[in-house]
Amino acid sequence: MSQDPARPEGGEQNSWEELLRSMMGPEAAEEAMRAMRASGLDPEAMSRAAGLPTDRNQLMMMLSQMQQLLSSGGGGPVNWNLAQNLARQTAHTGGDPSVTAAEAEQVRSALTVADLWLDAATELAPAGGRQEAWSRADWVERTLPTWKRLSEPVAASVAQALADTIAAQSEHMPPEMQALAQQMGAAEGMLRQLGGAVFGMQLGQAVGTLAREAFGPADTGLPLVEQPVSALVPANVAAFTEGLDAPAEEVRLFLAVREVAHARLFAHVPWLRAHLLGIVASYAGEITIDTEAMEEAVRGIDPTNPEQLREAFSGGVFALEQSPAQKAALVRLETALALVEGWVEEVTAQAVAPHLPHAVPLREMLRRRRATGGPAEQTFATLVGLELRPRRLREAATLWARLGEARGVETRDRLWSHPDLMPTPEELDNPDGFVASRQAARAAEEDVDAALAALLDGTLPDEAGRSPHDPAPGTSPSPGSGSPADGSGGEPGGDRTKDAPDDDAPRG
Repeated sequence: MSQDPARPEGGEQNSWEELLRSMMGPEAAEEAMRAMRASGLDPEAMSRAAGLPTDRNQLMMMLSQMQQLLSSGGGGPVNWNLAQNLARQTAHTGGDPSVTAAEAEQVRSALTVADLWLDAATELAPAGGRQEAWSRADWVERTLPTWKRLSEPVAASVAQALADTIAAQSEHMPPEMQALAQQMGAAEGMLRQLGGAVFGMQLGQAVGTLAREAFGPADTGLPLVEQPVSALVPANVAAFTEGLDAPAEEVRLFLAVREVAHARLFAHVPWLRAHLLGIVASYAGEITIDTEAMEEAVRGIDPTNPEQLREAFSGGVFALEQSPAQKAALVRLETALALVEGWVEEVTAQAVAPHLPHAVPLREMLRRRRATGGPAEQTFATLVGLELRPRRLREAATLWARLGEARGVETRDRLWSHPDLMPTPEELDNPDGFVASRQAARAAEEDVDAALAALLDGTLPDEAGRSPHDPAPGTSPSPGSGSPADGSGGEPGGDRTKDAPDDDAPRG
């Protein structure tokens, strides 16, 4: 049989070998090729069925992209090397200037002043730790470990569903492709790697976008750093300041107070970080996938085309079904984030009011910014099903303000001592009712404390209102008790009967 002069002998087999080597390694690829030949499979027909390019340069480019996606994934549900690299690239889009010595000094000065101002607004002591100025790349590196903890449980479920769905779709492939899939024992692992790479791409892009928006490590409301640290990103602070009427120094101080308030809260409320991340973990632990929606989405997707998979993820076609437990977890998370942000907003307003003329418009600007969110928040809502922006911020801020006015700063901040003392979602709906009910509960506690003290010292009255030291009806008091012994009212020679004049009359 004559050979196509434009194609070297064994070109199709070499193309398939290169593809299989990129996905399975050299030994597994050779085994698969031997199985194909033993089964009498035609590599040229399989190449057409898979849509592989016939041009060697195009094929090598595709193989290079596949190798980049599948390499160094670490075997986890997310390719974090890819996520980290993409996050840094996204953060650098438009520039990521290094922090100058002057900017670092301005940030440290603002954070120091913020701590002094907050001393008058909260009972929580300074957080301690370092005060730093970060670049956008620094923000990525310092917060990525927490993003990993937040998203890996969700990614594991989605990656498994992706592998299962694409495997199910292989039943509709041509016979040649089905036979190859049966021979490729590593196919499921490859699909998991591909899913982890695609998830890593999406997370990296979202984290990188947040790094271009966040003022510091606490800007999302989540505790993104484990150790106490106060930091600002000068490039993002400067970008936010553009177009505002307030001076740059005033904006920097306002944002510094917010960051320091977050740092104090997470440093001195030891249960709060675990509480927030635990809610996310409980949500992720019950994730189920809408397999019908996923099957519909991947029906027209080429599994070897990472871009199509990325677009499917970003379009939200991998819909997550929320169980009742997950919906309850999301309500708890939304409430907790609102309480954190509401408290920070309230103490910030109190701290800056005597010092910053533009405090009120800056507060409203931050509220609008948090309410609208941005592309990164939408991406996380699509991928993880979590809203990073609390929708009940105003209600929470009002509640903390009412409580501080009625009971004082010390009582307000004491609520953070235990999660059971935190306001409930229902109490957020009625801040004034919350304050009144807590005051009534406190009064009842004081009554119980007083009764217990009276019981212990023997002064607790009985049902008739008599003290244990009062004589029983019809009995005489003990000598020297000062109680009337004979109806005389305790006065010598003063017999008084039922018909005696009242107390206003002169006594004998």
